[in-house]
Amino acid sequence: MTKGRLEAFSDGVIAIIITIMVLEMKVPHGADLAALRPLIPVFLSYILSYIYIGIYWNNHHHLLQAARHINGRILWANLHLLFWLSLVPFATGWMGENHFAATQVALYGIIMFFAALAYFILSRVLVAHHGLDSALATAIGKDFKGKVSLLFYALAILLSYVNSWFASSLYILVAIMWLIPDRRIERNIIP
Repeated sequence: MTKGRLEAFSDGVIAIIITIMVLEMKVPHGADLAALRPLIPVFLSYILSYIYIGIYWNNHHHLLQAARHINGRILWANLHLLFWLSLVPFATGWMGENHFAATQVALYGIIMFFAALAYFILSRVLVAHHGLDSALATAIGKDFKGKVSLLFYALAILLSYVNSWFASSLYILVAIMWLIPDRRIERNIIP
């Protein structure tokens, strides 16, 4: 399989994930704006997840732009990432429908934790394939932001049972950290 096919497949899966998320939002039965009020938590969880999926798509694109070629290990690492991302619509819907209750916020964090871990693994498999002295390895570096994200997710999972809104704010903080694509890759590899 070529790198281009891997990118196209991943783009297709991510597009389906976004489509599933928006289809999960139910149309209210009332005709006035007050009918939208119960949907606010659902919409907020959708916005958060849409941003996350967008961040993963953007950074995934940059990461694969930096790769020269792929192998079977990279394909499996990529599928591992897509698996965790495919669970985001379920967690998003459940969290929104239950108004950011503790268990649902914790589950959302677990899925985000494993998606971040899968992205970290994918980047490491790519570096191993291209060599520790490759431009890709230099661009990724020690991945401080990725490690901090994992720590924040783990903390948010634990805190979700203390204060689910504080835990949710940690998810927002991680999203803010990642809104800009990885500049190391842009600086070192992408022309």
